[in-house]
Amino acid sequence: MTHDNKTEKFKIHLPDLKELCQVLELGLNKNFADVKVSVTDCPDLTQEPFRFPVKGLCGKPRITDVGGVPYLIPLVQVDKVYNMNTVSKEIELPGAFMLGAGAVSSKTVGMNGELMPLVLTEAEGRPVVNGSYFSTVNPVDGKCLQEKYSERFNDCDFGLLANLYACEGKPGKVIEVKACRRTGEESLVSCMRKAMEEHYKEKSVALGGTFIIRKGKAKIHIMPREFSSCPLKTNEDVDKWLKYFEVSAPFICQSVMVSKDPGLDLRVEHTHGFSHHGEGGHYYIDTTPDTVEYLGYFLPAEFIYRIDRPSETHNVGRD
Repeated sequence: MTHDNKTEKFKIHLPDLKELCQVLELGLNKNFADVKVSVTDCPDLTQEPFRFPVKGLCGKPRITDVGGVPYLIPLVQVDKVYNMNTVSKEIELPGAFMLGAGAVSSKTVGMNGELMPLVLTEAEGRPVVNGSYFSTVNPVDGKCLQEKYSERFNDCDFGLLANLYACEGKPGKVIEVKACRRTGEESLVSCMRKAMEEHYKEKSVALGGTFIIRKGKAKIHIMPREFSSCPLKTNEDVDKWLKYFEVSAPFICQSVMVSKDPGLDLRVEHTHGFSHHGEGGHYYIDTTPDTVEYLGYFLPAEFIYRIDRPSETHNVGRD
């Protein structure tokens, strides 16, 4: 894995959970009518509506930013393929549970698409449990087509880029976020991230976890099945290339966010979501501010690992 096959490790600020709750609540109150942020026991994530392969989000929490948008834009570098099991070793947590947002490996799937990774990576005496989803644009009707990854493919490869939260998958204390009725312009994720940025300033705080849109609808995108043959040079080019959809609750998102990039060329927030009714993709914001209801569970990470950082970078297509 390159930047000359380099994995960079960065220890980041790990705030007290109660303090972080106050910071998040203060920020979210500027953007939502009804907010409660508290420390609670992580619910059993193997149960409805999550159906994750592990019970919790706890145990050695860390995040990693693998590859990056410059491997997709302006033109795709299809040879950029990574593997979840390899990544778990690179981040010094073999057998980790990983969730987040990424792109499928076009070599595996035969096309481009959005990946919602939910993988319990291989460990001695235990096989991989791959609960991931992926979504593509249906060639028949142009609608969103979400599939269970493991029903079609049995490897743990992904392509180009991913932002992942990794942990031991154990039960324990997490931050519970409840937010209803959006009054401001920010998405749930942007609002949380900016609240941390404002409070912690020069310190980097990273958060990973999952949230459900329990009521309302949301805007997502899905990348086309075919990579762009002409260079995507501006955000406007990217915008025209992507396909946008509105999805319905309940919609289960997995998110990674960093308050401040400590100079690792990170994507500071990235969220993908899936549903049990066949809709999934890259989450932007809810489209029903008056009725939306969010419920989320998050933990701050102890470390950031930067894997295969692009040597040539840009800021196009990072929304």
